[in-house]
Amino acid sequence: MEHTATSPEAQTPEAQSREEPLSIVGLGASAGGLEALDLFLKQVPAKSGLAFVIVQHLEPTHKALLPEILQRATPMPVVEVTSDVTVEANHVYVIAPGTDLSILRGVLHALPPAEASKVRLPIDYFFRALAADRGERAVGVILSGMGEDGALGIRAIRENGGGTFAQDPTSAKFASMPRAAVDSGAIDGVYPPEELAGRIAEYVEHLRPFVPDGAELGIKDRRAIEKVFLLLRAQTGHDFSLYKQTTIHRRMQRRMGLHRIDSLDDYVRYLRENAQEADLLFKELLIGVTAFFRDPNVWLQLRDEMITWIRSAPEGGRRFRAWSAGCSTGEEAYTIAMIFKEALAEVGPAARCSLQVFATDLGMDAIARARAGVYPATIAKDVSEERLARFFVRQGTGAFCVSKEIRETVVFAQQNLVMHPPFTKLDLVVCRNLLIYLDVELQQKITSLFHFALNPAGLLLLGTSETAGPTGELFTPLPGRSRLYRRLANVRPPDVGAFPFHLTSERRDKQGVVKAPPGPTNLQAAADQLLLAHFAPAAVLVTSNGDILYVHGKTGEYLEPAAGKANWNVFAMSRGGLGTALSEAFHKAIRHNTTVVLEGISAPSGSALERVDVTVQPITEAGPLEGMVLVAFRKTPAHSPLRLPTSLDRTKADRERALEMAEELKTTREQLQAAREEMQASQEELRSANEELQSLNEELQATNEELTTSVEEAHAMNEELQVVNHETQHKLDELAHAGDDMKNLLDSVDLAIVFLDPELCVRRFTPSAVSIIKLIPTDVGRPVTDLVTVLDYPDLAVDARAVLGTLVPLEKQIRTTDERWFSLRIMPYRTKQDRVDGTVITLSDITVTKNLESVLRRAQPDVDVSSKRNGEDGV
Repeated sequence: MEHTATSPEAQTPEAQSREEPLSIVGLGASAGGLEALDLFLKQVPAKSGLAFVIVQHLEPTHKALLPEILQRATPMPVVEVTSDVTVEANHVYVIAPGTDLSILRGVLHALPPAEASKVRLPIDYFFRALAADRGERAVGVILSGMGEDGALGIRAIRENGGGTFAQDPTSAKFASMPRAAVDSGAIDGVYPPEELAGRIAEYVEHLRPFVPDGAELGIKDRRAIEKVFLLLRAQTGHDFSLYKQTTIHRRMQRRMGLHRIDSLDDYVRYLRENAQEADLLFKELLIGVTAFFRDPNVWLQLRDEMITWIRSAPEGGRRFRAWSAGCSTGEEAYTIAMIFKEALAEVGPAARCSLQVFATDLGMDAIARARAGVYPATIAKDVSEERLARFFVRQGTGAFCVSKEIRETVVFAQQNLVMHPPFTKLDLVVCRNLLIYLDVELQQKITSLFHFALNPAGLLLLGTSETAGPTGELFTPLPGRSRLYRRLANVRPPDVGAFPFHLTSERRDKQGVVKAPPGPTNLQAAADQLLLAHFAPAAVLVTSNGDILYVHGKTGEYLEPAAGKANWNVFAMSRGGLGTALSEAFHKAIRHNTTVVLEGISAPSGSALERVDVTVQPITEAGPLEGMVLVAFRKTPAHSPLRLPTSLDRTKADRERALEMAEELKTTREQLQAAREEMQASQEELRSANEELQSLNEELQATNEELTTSVEEAHAMNEELQVVNHETQHKLDELAHAGDDMKNLLDSVDLAIVFLDPELCVRRFTPSAVSIIKLIPTDVGRPVTDLVTVLDYPDLAVDARAVLGTLVPLEKQIRTTDERWFSLRIMPYRTKQDRVDGTVITLSDITVTKNLESVLRRAQPDVDVSSKRNGEDGV
């Protein structure tokens, strides 16, 4: 297009229309979609300038009547795509049964389904191809249907700058498909089907870019866009002035098209008056292209690199760190974790390595969706059945939820890559299709940032259209066509000082240790710290099970590590006689949710015994410590510690008491042994019951999977039956109209017509035939030879059989018993398939003609005599 941004009216609308790329509207529908398509097409003018491609769920073996039915709703030509077809404006194209539809450079291609075993998603398949082929000139529409087909395709169209619409679920016979599309967050407008056509036409009409390719903005438009950036920064806190301008302009143009706004100044005014539009534009600018296992060869190469990591890890294992920058809704972050799990499985059980994935994005809505880890059933197109079974859990709604082992590997957070500090000491950074939206200068800074964040020999994975800068400067590409780079260590350090975060403001001592910058002097805070250090009691913060989370003060006099495997439980670490009393007080405090104080508990301190007060306090206040328990130890003031008794001080009573206690201890041990044996027996029974329950649970899971598969098949069959039923109903209506037309035709024609089947039984007759052949409605099905007729024609049946045998029509003049004459014609009855299925007897009344002929014959001799006489006289 040759026009400037400041004078869009320089060309006529006709000239602009001729030069603009063709906009293609893809319509996806399933059960109940035929009615919606009919309502939609009736509102589309014959010269809309658009092309429409309809992808309807069809039964593969059923002959589709969809083109024939839709042709009655629109004056535009309706074409079924069975081979390569070039898309033209003002045409409607319909998918053929048993095929997938794709498009490349404006040419539709009918393809066989890729895998018959997997659930077919023809709408997603075509919408993705349409998004890649048409870009911002693609429009996706989801109409009535069951399931979630189209949700991912709609998202692809939105990501590529196209328009997305859906039928209002309340107006759809089956709301699953439009509701799934709306829930994806990628729908621009929701309307009833009869309004969609007008909305789409208005959207396409306002798609003419205010910044054509190769053109420069005028001063007025530049200032308007700067105002948009200021409004976005004030509303969201994010500055988009460093992003690639063409991308920003394209997204703004899309929003203007949806609101039917032609002028940038008008859009600035609309932004200021509608705070919600600023949020929508912000989300529009954050739209990212993502999917599970996108570009499979890239992930295969990354898995090989991860296998090398694991095999070269120390004997005790290692924890690897990865960062997914610009993770969007989390598909690629989870893909990294799945690939690592597969690499671990390939190395073997001896590998003791783990992975921590940090996934960040600027959009909070995207992060929330990623944290939920729930994705539509249509991801089956991108994820193999084996991975779905291993890494996902099927929910009752048909959606897939990421399994717990994968979900625990990934940590999601909101982050501005340009403004916030990065993660460090990383082994892998994945940043795909983010740099293409930034200008060259910012791309270089981000690449330096990744170099700073990676460990030596760390990996950087970029999108297919991105590079890590000049080869050998910071990164070197790995073999292959994937954008996988390895960090170079012996190069100049990257310049990170220009970033808004202060990476270079750290203070280090002579040994290179980072020192925290001195903070402002605060007398109260310093005094509080001194008081806590000298006068606060020794205490530990524990969980409801007694596991120690935090230690304050000197607790060594009361707690010590137990021998053997490290155990940080407060009961196992209690010294001397504290263990039993502390356990009783702790469980009492938990049961009654109240503070329990133990006073004067004996605790050994060297060769003496000291008295200790123990306070157990459950924390019930809302906050980060809610549900935890605080255990505090405080020495009881005493003038002199209690001295341990010696053997010289023991009396006879002491010895007797010691014997009693030994006997009690023996009895207690026996009871404890019996209780242990009973507990072991109970544990065996419980273990056996647990194994049985696990087996039963596996059987139930298998049954549930079978039922889920059956439900999916039933849903697919139901959709196909709905479509076939709708088509059949249309055909029945047509047949009813044709029957009415035939009845009125036969009633209006004053001819006696009798239809006979191959056995010469009456099939149908007209009212005029009743006066010739004595017919009543119940005679249908009776042989014609059994009927009474006024015709003097005993050879009727013989001649009818002759016509059936020779297929040569027969015509005779037959007289009746009441002196009437009829012209009788017998012809073969041919079906639409050109098969003879009986005869048709037609009787037309020629009595008047016969009477006139008789009169003329009687008068003929007189005429001949008079003529002869006149001739003789002339001679």
